[in-house]
Amino acid sequence: MRLSAIWRPIHLGMTVDSRSLNPLRSLPVLMAAPLTRAALALLTMLLLGGVFNAEGAFFDWNTHRDMLRQVSVYGILACGMTLVIITAGIDLSVGSVLGLVAVLFSMLTIHQGWPAIIAIPLCLLAGALCGVLSGAFVARFSLQPFIVTLAMMVFARGLAKSLSGGQKVSTYIQRETGHFESVALPPVFSTLDSRIMGGNVAVVTLLFFLCVAVTWVVLRRMRVGRHLYAIGGNETGAHLSGVPVGRVKMLAYGLSGFFAAVAGICQAAQETQGDPEAGATYELTAIAIVVIGGTSLMGGQGSVLLTLLGALTIGYLEKILSLNAVGESSRLMLTGAIILVAVLLQRSHTHRTG
Repeated sequence: MRLSAIWRPIHLGMTVDSRSLNPLRSLPVLMAAPLTRAALALLTMLLLGGVFNAEGAFFDWNTHRDMLRQVSVYGILACGMTLVIITAGIDLSVGSVLGLVAVLFSMLTIHQGWPAIIAIPLCLLAGALCGVLSGAFVARFSLQPFIVTLAMMVFARGLAKSLSGGQKVSTYIQRETGHFESVALPPVFSTLDSRIMGGNVAVVTLLFFLCVAVTWVVLRRMRVGRHLYAIGGNETGAHLSGVPVGRVKMLAYGLSGFFAAVAGICQAAQETQGDPEAGATYELTAIAIVVIGGTSLMGGQGSVLLTLLGALTIGYLEKILSLNAVGESSRLMLTGAIILVAVLLQRSHTHRTG
């Protein structure tokens, strides 16, 4: 069996069908495409923002700039989640890995005084190792990704609390004598939390788009990307075709951990401290972004550009509700309802095409 026989390139979730050549039947085919649904979801948010504009606040560029900054950490996590979900897996540990790396980065730079050029690679390596470890258990022992990453979620959170002593790692350091001393915040924190281009774009937003670009290259321009789709579409067939399923899965989870580390460093910079509780429930938002974008939870199809649309949709939803002073409880319920609708739409499309 050839690899090309089990993997069909799906660009932005749209497939070529002979029915689409018929003008009378092209519209239903177009509406069923994940790209169309993701674009319509984003357009709906923009229209809602125009209607409920909070006395014109929605039309201010600062609103959009702040939205991008706020959603960027979630979006970075969603980049790694996209790779894992395409393999028909899941990674529940990314929020805890984010918190672990935030603590580790703050300890190395603030408490130990290590230069960023050394601390950042070590933190990225730590995140990637957490992901590779999860991938190894999933691939080598055929364990369910849900169980493995749930265990990693608990372990990473516990490790973060152990390293920090259960306290936030800030610029206030307790010396051996028992008194607290304030130290200067390393320049890397202000650099990562700054804005450029005349103050119009946050650095963390650029990092988010860079992560999107890296993920796109992995999926669309590298052989491993074809392997990821093949595993998600038919793991047995991929194995029989010569795909190194175990190594590819470890790479997918390793990249997810790597992106979680990037998000953890950004989170620490934004909060100017390492909080061992940082990232709690962030994995749920990352999954929501991927699902709302249209990447299938069944694996085998999807795109990081769909994830980008999902991130913008979630970002605008949160911003519109915030501008209109909607309570957090209502926001959570509405977000949950939207996720459920997105999954139902995926399921109905699968049933129609199956």
